[in-house]
Amino acid sequence: MLLQLTIQNFAIVKALDIDWQQGMTTITGETGAGKSIAIDALGLCLGERATTNTVRPGAKKADLAATFDVTNNTLAQQWLISQELQQSQSDSDSTGGTVEAQECILRRVISAEGRSRAFINGSQVPLAQLKELGQLLINIHGQHDHQLIIKPIEQRKMLDAFAGHDDLIDNVKHYYQSYRKQVAELEALELSQQQREAKKQLLQYQVHELDEFSLQADEFQTLEADFKRFSHSQQILSDTMESLHILSQNEQFNALDALQKCHDTLSTLAHYDSELANIAAIINDAVVQLDEANNDLRHYHDRLELDPQAFSMIEERYSQAIQLAKKHQVAPEQLPDYHQQLALELNGLTGDETRLAGLADEIEQTKQRYFEAAQVLTDSRMAAAKILSSDVTTSIQTLNMPHGQFDVAITPLSSDKPSAQGQDEVLFVVSINPGQSLEAMHKVASGGELSRISLAMQVILADKVVSPTLIFDEVDVGISGPTAAMVGAKLQQLAKNTQVICVTHLPQVACKGHQQLFVAKLTDGEHTETSVTELSEGARVKEIARLLAGNTITESSLANAQELLAG
Repeated sequence: MLLQLTIQNFAIVKALDIDWQQGMTTITGETGAGKSIAIDALGLCLGERATTNTVRPGAKKADLAATFDVTNNTLAQQWLISQELQQSQSDSDSTGGTVEAQECILRRVISAEGRSRAFINGSQVPLAQLKELGQLLINIHGQHDHQLIIKPIEQRKMLDAFAGHDDLIDNVKHYYQSYRKQVAELEALELSQQQREAKKQLLQYQVHELDEFSLQADEFQTLEADFKRFSHSQQILSDTMESLHILSQNEQFNALDALQKCHDTLSTLAHYDSELANIAAIINDAVVQLDEANNDLRHYHDRLELDPQAFSMIEERYSQAIQLAKKHQVAPEQLPDYHQQLALELNGLTGDETRLAGLADEIEQTKQRYFEAAQVLTDSRMAAAKILSSDVTTSIQTLNMPHGQFDVAITPLSSDKPSAQGQDEVLFVVSINPGQSLEAMHKVASGGELSRISLAMQVILADKVVSPTLIFDEVDVGISGPTAAMVGAKLQQLAKNTQVICVTHLPQVACKGHQQLFVAKLTDGEHTETSVTELSEGARVKEIARLLAGNTITESSLANAQELLAG
């Protein structure tokens, strides 16, 4: 339930701090005082979009916060836990022990420039999360809801809400979405069949060509290395021979002999100066390494073969790889991967043809399952429609429509194509006067009668679809006299099980509240400010009397007000 609403610099409100009670709270005030301003502020806390005049003139930002007790609200608790946004607070009970009171604070901060920030229990969240949680905390019924009740789409939603068969609707939607997905796939496959055939022929040619060449992974790198070696083999042969000549084969002077002689000389001199021994050792290591390099180079030179036929084969395959890579616009070393990619694409096209052959059967099977699920939903709607028709008829007859008859007409859709909402057209029909046939509501009901029907529907749905807090924002427009008293009694009855907040201009409704708030607008000629005050018993009598008699309160109106409050 709603515990507290704090408002700062919102519209014409400078600062308000409102505590809310259990049961029924009524909000009254003079015309133009802004009776709905607290509801508007609460709506922003629940995630509604802010308008340009949200921030009070001259202020930098509007700051709005609503505190809820979610101790008995299992859905809200589960949502907070799933989002890691829960908050606990221990309060002392009357026995001196402690009881866990789980509170939740929704806050909205809106700058004068229009920027908005949302918070849940102190953590900043996206506006969508605020709205998602808000739907679990409060249900707001506005004064224009009776305009929605004449729309067939809204009528179907109301019937489904009353029936509470969300699982059946989800089942229908599941098969509908599967059906639409399969139909879209079939249409795409059929649309591209000719293009796919042309693509298939091209892929077959490309894959065949690459199959014949059959370049293996890393083969091009080997081909490239072999091609470079063979194409420079004459130079390699000549230069390695020259290097061997320099290293060891020149009889007049070669590096190995010279280095060996240097080592021998320094080794002899080391007998006279030991410092030369280390140098001689280093040169000896160089002799060993140079001798090893000489042997390796000689073996390499001896193995060199100038095979023109082998070179021709390597050159041809190397050139073909480059040409194929250029043709397919890829790097030569990427040809094996590209070959595999084309083969997979070709297999996919072949699979599409197989898929196309079996998809029609799948669509028929899904369609059959859809209609079976839709029929179950239809049966549920029919059953709920009988109960709702009876409940609304009884309710509107107590709202000064003694001959009123209400019925929920359900007919099959004119098209046999699957629909996300099932195969039913839902229409609310009414008869107001004796002998009058049942007709669509907008044809036979006046504005006031629509308001009463809408209110009856809202009360029935509110009782069926449990919400911790229900707000009725001037839903009693167009109602007066004995009907108003009946409306007040219905709302008071509803408040036995849930918190009800009602903005009203009717004394017969205002007097039914367990708590009454009075909204006043104050101005000094330059600035305007709205205040909200909880009325004492005495003040309630005067306010009810004002609602009865207008600005001139008489003894008779005061007595009438006391009588209403006593009743």
